[in-house]
Amino acid sequence: MPSNVFFAPIAYARYEESQTLPAKFDRMLEASELGERVNGKTVAIKMHVGGGSGYSTIHPVFVRRLVQFVQNHGGRCFITDHYVNDRRPASRGYTEETVGCPILDDCGYFGKYFYTKNVDFRTLKHVDIAGLIHDADFMIDFSHVKGHGACGYGGACKNIAMGCVTDRTRHQLHALEGGLLWDKEKCIRCDMCIESCNHHANSFTAEGNYKVFYHNCTNCQHCLKVCPTNAITLDSHNYEDFQRGMAIATKTVIDTFAPGNVYYINVLTSITALCDCWGMTTPSLVPDIGIIAGDDIVAVESASLDQIKIENLIPVGVPEGMELGESGHLFERLHGKDPYIQVGKLAEVGLGSQDYTITEIK
Repeated sequence: MPSNVFFAPIAYARYEESQTLPAKFDRMLEASELGERVNGKTVAIKMHVGGGSGYSTIHPVFVRRLVQFVQNHGGRCFITDHYVNDRRPASRGYTEETVGCPILDDCGYFGKYFYTKNVDFRTLKHVDIAGLIHDADFMIDFSHVKGHGACGYGGACKNIAMGCVTDRTRHQLHALEGGLLWDKEKCIRCDMCIESCNHHANSFTAEGNYKVFYHNCTNCQHCLKVCPTNAITLDSHNYEDFQRGMAIATKTVIDTFAPGNVYYINVLTSITALCDCWGMTTPSLVPDIGIIAGDDIVAVESASLDQIKIENLIPVGVPEGMELGESGHLFERLHGKDPYIQVGKLAEVGLGSQDYTITEIK
């Protein structure tokens, strides 16, 4: 059976407040029956509070409305993310006064409050679940949709896999990134690999080791192709291990909650090329689309990606001089990584279905 997702489109028919996205968001929340489920529960609203000079995170207007909805329906909620104190959320309008509830670091002020679950997938051995996430009765995964250099796409999955865990788990996940292997014995340090990279993704360390920054790497293999000694080769696992690891981490966090006690809301506004963790904002890649929500993370992610179309590309959202790939999703053309692989990995670990139907909020 296809999963149902709600879609509140930003398109409007009349100059009326009821036609705006915040008003549609209110109607979406009521239609979801979420109010009955949060009644009497502690609710963690997991979102990215941004950083630096970024201004493309979820607007406080939507955060405030979600908080008020939870409180009006008998839930006790808090906003949470990792590195909250370092990211200074008040500079982006996130304060207890503006959003209506506390904004807390999910692992505590010192980042040492967590519960460890052991897993076994290559370098991923521990999923350290943030203490405040683990202790909550209910979680609303409130995600800003955007591109991502390492995994192609950042939405509901990344908000959990990277945002509800400790640095140790994040490091183990990032260790899964890859695709390129370097043989030090064969390398003659001609620097042709560095000169051939259009994305400044590779370098040599002070110790003379070859290093790839996979957030920038598009797997174009220029470095591999120009190497005169075949010192760089392709790992068959490519970057799919990273996607699998994120799916495992996401499932481990979700399994902390009783069935039905996690809800997913993806906000498709200010859809930019890079993750909010960069602490800066680039122009939007496509016009604002709306909000998608539901109980099935796989369906919500699939529906979100399906709404982002290459035909609607705003050219200024792509760096000047950069050539997009010729096929695939917009994010794949931009970053060289198929974002639907991430969704497929979520389905493989049993988190939902890629088949969905849409209930549009008028």
